[in-house]
Amino acid sequence: MSTAAPPRTRDIAYRGFRLPGEQGSGATEGLRADARGLLIAEPAGVRPGPAGDERRYEWGAWTSPPVPTGFAVGEVVPSWTAETPDGCWIEVALRGWHEDTPATAWYLLGRWAADDRTVPRSSVPGQRDGAARVDTDTLVVGEATVSGWQLRVTLLRPVGSGIGPALRTVGAVATGRPDADPPAADASRAAASATDRPTSAARGPRGVPGSTGADRPGDARGVVLDVPRYSQRLHGTYPHWGGGGDSWCSPTCTSMVLAFWNAAPPAQRYAWVDPPGPRPVVVHAARHCYDHAYGGAGNWSFNTAYAGLHGVDAFVTRLRSLVEAEAFIAAGIPLVVSAAFRPGEVPGLEYDTRGHLIVLVGFTADGDPVLNDPYAPDDEAVRRIVDRERFELVWQRGSGGMAYVIRPVEVPLPPAPDQANW
Repeated sequence: MSTAAPPRTRDIAYRGFRLPGEQGSGATEGLRADARGLLIAEPAGVRPGPAGDERRYEWGAWTSPPVPTGFAVGEVVPSWTAETPDGCWIEVALRGWHEDTPATAWYLLGRWAADDRTVPRSSVPGQRDGAARVDTDTLVVGEATVSGWQLRVTLLRPVGSGIGPALRTVGAVATGRPDADPPAADASRAAASATDRPTSAARGPRGVPGSTGADRPGDARGVVLDVPRYSQRLHGTYPHWGGGGDSWCSPTCTSMVLAFWNAAPPAQRYAWVDPPGPRPVVVHAARHCYDHAYGGAGNWSFNTAYAGLHGVDAFVTRLRSLVEAEAFIAAGIPLVVSAAFRPGEVPGLEYDTRGHLIVLVGFTADGDPVLNDPYAPDDEAVRRIVDRERFELVWQRGSGGMAYVIRPVEVPLPPAPDQANW
């Protein structure tokens, strides 16, 4: 088995904004700075809620500056961290830019709240035109020429409320246009039909080639982080949140990483789970990551937003190779990654999935990935070691190298490559 660094073949760029420190780089309407982030001050206006909600909401907004990428953009995935007290929520919108002008309309990438009692947390399906379309958590560029992006986050609270949301961070990862069709047969985001398949992050393959410079080795050979092992399959049927444990790979992985950082929610937060089952914190996570429009708990942005409720920094990005992933493991940061594969493609992962979340916890001395795979019959069986080249292929092909980066803000990220994707 070769462990040489594969060439970097994709254009990927991430840019995040930490608030209120970077408030001045964008445009503010009706917000003020606070130690917690940006909050509604004197509202910029009053507006109705989504369809079916007869309440009125005061709002304020922060709009990022246009962020150039330096390449032709194929997809953009936003992520954020925020607080939303009861009755409050946020909307995240995104548009493409090219040179000095908007290249697309605004598209709504999510209505989000920490809880689901006010506004159902949801992506917004049906947004499609010639320029671009929304694929749950991703803006997919169509005929438009896009070489940058711009985000707008609107904070909403009930009219007359003395409390409101607080926006802490927001950012997005952009990836280059594919030069050719991706090398997999099924581009559907639909969940796999069989109940014995992990489906909570079901996605088709993302675009592959771009071009950039060289990988930086991460020096993580032989490093395995002590991430707790949680099996998603221990949980039964919960029809309100995507069907139950068999489809909860994403919130189960997010829960494992939060527990690694001693950032899991306290027991009183999930005391509502009745019966409690084997691990009620995973049920809690599934409910609070659940996308009511997508019908599952695998929305990438919603999972990192849920993690951000627990005092950690969290965002979605894409990595070009396991060499880049090694840099995170060497820095002590486990990653949640998404892969798609068929039985036999990756020995040790003998099932069929069009999109499955797994925690990358380290590497053997030979450089093979060490995984916490939640699609296991019990916690002990969660730990897997797989072939490096085969796993890298199904990760890059299956999701374009998607990764959740979740860590306390005081834990530094590894040095980013020249074309920064974190």
